[in-house]
Amino acid sequence: MTWFNDLTGISNETLEAVHELLSVKGTPRNLLAALQGVRHSWVMTSPAPPSAPWLAIPRPGAVIAVLMVLTCGLELIVAAADIGLIGSARWRPLVLQYGACWPGLMRDWQPNFAAQPWTMFLSYSLLHAGVLHLLGNMAVLLWIGPGLVARIGQLEFLLLWVGSVLGGGIVFVVMASAPTPMVGASGAVFGLMGALVILDYVRTGKYGKALFITLGLALLNIAMLIIEDGLLAWQTHLGGYIAGGMIAMMLRDRSQPDLT
Repeated sequence: MTWFNDLTGISNETLEAVHELLSVKGTPRNLLAALQGVRHSWVMTSPAPPSAPWLAIPRPGAVIAVLMVLTCGLELIVAAADIGLIGSARWRPLVLQYGACWPGLMRDWQPNFAAQPWTMFLSYSLLHAGVLHLLGNMAVLLWIGPGLVARIGQLEFLLLWVGSVLGGGIVFVVMASAPTPMVGASGAVFGLMGALVILDYVRTGKYGKALFITLGLALLNIAMLIIEDGLLAWQTHLGGYIAGGMIAMMLRDRSQPDLT
């Protein structure tokens, strides 16, 4: 893993955390290896200005830093309130009431404010069910985010993130059968994976790895759904993955030569 740590600046502890998240009871570890292989091929082919070769090493760019500050900041504030360090224990229920994605708001529920049925499609991604939920999503963002930024650019990455959040929220609202609210950045994270898979397919023309990763992620969701006793927003993962892949089809891979 030395080359991987050198390229990303990510510690072994973070990689092990991601590994544990993806290696759920009985889930083939080859899925993690395949994702890492796709990501590695991206990193190694990223272009760098001749005068600054060290820029070939992707770093968490400004857009990733901003997303992490927004997402982590809110959850850490609420978590501190949960244990009595600041504010009130009522902060988390209030945050969920106003910011979570509630399917009922698109039906006959009364919103807390006029724009809530629309803002919830973005705000849910800034909230989490707890610190561990947050850390899992942020670990994956740090794992594959820098390589994507290097390939498509800062603004395009932001558009990919937002589009995946919207896709995840929309599919959740359409497919969810229970009124349970949904929070978390996993829709966006799955969107990044979908984009990674599609861009790698476009670059190589080989669909075997893309199919393997897609089926692997589907099996991972099924395993997690069973382990969590149904408390998993798999619809959000599906919507984010599809949205991320579709957006990736419209993005220019900066590592590929311009044919015009």
